[in-house]
Amino acid sequence: QQPAPLEPLGHPDAGLQSAVGEEAEGARDESPGEGTMTENNFWLKKIEISVSEAEKRTGRNAMNMQETYTAYLIETRSVEHTDGQSVLTDSLWRRYSEFELLRNYLLVYYPHIVVPPLPEKRAEFVWHKLSADNMDPDFVERRRIGLENFLLRVASHPILCRDKIFYLFLTQEGNWKETVNETGFQLKADSRLKALNATFRVKNPDKRFTELKHYSDELQSVISHLLRVRARVADRLYGVYKVHGNYGRVFSEWSAIEKEMGDGLQSAGHHMDVYASSIDDILEDEEHYADQLKEYLFYAEALRAVCRKHELMQYDLEMAAQDLASKKQQCEELATGTVRTFSLKGMTTKLFGQETPEQREARIKVLEEQINEGEQQLKSKNLEGREFVKNAWADIERFKEQKNHDLKEALISYAVMQISMCKKGIQVWTNAKECFSKM
Repeated sequence: QQPAPLEPLGHPDAGLQSAVGEEAEGARDESPGEGTMTENNFWLKKIEISVSEAEKRTGRNAMNMQETYTAYLIETRSVEHTDGQSVLTDSLWRRYSEFELLRNYLLVYYPHIVVPPLPEKRAEFVWHKLSADNMDPDFVERRRIGLENFLLRVASHPILCRDKIFYLFLTQEGNWKETVNETGFQLKADSRLKALNATFRVKNPDKRFTELKHYSDELQSVISHLLRVRARVADRLYGVYKVHGNYGRVFSEWSAIEKEMGDGLQSAGHHMDVYASSIDDILEDEEHYADQLKEYLFYAEALRAVCRKHELMQYDLEMAAQDLASKKQQCEELATGTVRTFSLKGMTTKLFGQETPEQREARIKVLEEQINEGEQQLKSKNLEGREFVKNAWADIERFKEQKNHDLKEALISYAVMQISMCKKGIQVWTNAKECFSKM
C-alpha cells in the first residue's frame, strides 16, 4: 500500500493540485544522486569488511592537548578469487570520531533512511563488577565488534552501500575528513531549534509518523528497562556464584581433618571453585547479547530522526501554503480596493491617503510574480514531501523486518545461553554428589 502524500494547508488552485498529482506518479528517477557511486555501485557486494583489531594510541587533539584514544583497523578483502587466492584490497585505521563523522554525513544526506547506529562511546547498563572505562580492553573489544556491525549494516543497505563517501571511508585514509567536509553536509543539517519549532507548530501531522514516533519512544523505554533488569540479575548472579567459592574453601578445610572422607570433600571443593570462577566468563559473554539489544535502543533514535525530518518538511509546506494564501489575499484586496482584515498598510493608507493607480498596479505586479513563485515552490515542496514519505516508509518497512529477525535471534540466543548455564550448574552439583557418594 502506497503511503498517503503530504497535504498542504491553504487553498492552492485545483490546477496546481492536479499537476502535483500527475508529476508524483512518475516521481523518482532511478539514476543515483550526487552523493552516490556511479561506477562502483556493486563494489561492496564483492568485498568482505571487517574491523580486525583495536590499538591504544596517544596523540594531540584540536586544542593541541595530549590525549589517549583507540584506533580501529578496517580491512576490506575481495571475495573474487585470483588463482584461488583471496586478495587483500585495503586496510586503514580509523578513530571512533571518524565513524561518528561518517554517520552524521549519512543522516544529513539520507534523511528518509533509518541510518544504522554506532555502538556506545561509553559503557552503559553494565553490572557493577564490570569496568565502565572506555579504555577497558573488554569494552574496547565489544566496541570493535559493534563498529564492524555498523559498517556491515551500511554495506548491506540497498542505498547507503552506494554512497561515495562511505566507499572512501573504507579506502582513503588521508584527507578523508576534508573530503567529507567539502560536501558541505553541516550546512544542510537542520538546527535543533528549527526541529523543535516544527514539532510544536505543525497543524496537520501525518498520523503514521506520529504513531511511529510514539513507538520509537516506547521501544527505547522497554529496552532500557530490560537492560537495567539484566544488569541487576547479573549483579545477583555474580554474588551467588562467588559465594559458592566458600563451599570450596570450607570443603577443603574440612577434608584436612578427615581421613576416609577427605578425598571426596577435596574433590567436591574443587568442583565448587570451578563453578565460582566460571561466572566471570559467563557474564562477559552476556554483555555481547546486551550489546545486540543496545543497538536497537539506539535505533529508536534513528527512527525519531526520520520522523523529525518529516515534521520539518510538513512545517515548511504549511508555511509556504500560508504565505501563498496571504499574498493572494493581498493581491485581491489591491485589485478590488476592499480590505478584509486589519493591516498596518491599511491603517497607513487611511492616515496618509490613497496610493496612485500606478503605485497600486506596480504592487499588484510584484505580488503576482511572488504568487507565481510561491505556487512553484509549493508544487516543489509537495513533490518533495510525497517522495520523502514514499521512500521513508519503504525503508521503515525494511527496518521492521530486520528488527523482528534480529531481536528474535538475540532473545533466543540469550535463552539458550541461560539454559546452558543452568545445565553446567546442574553438572557441577551432580559431580559433587558423586564425590559425596564415594566417601
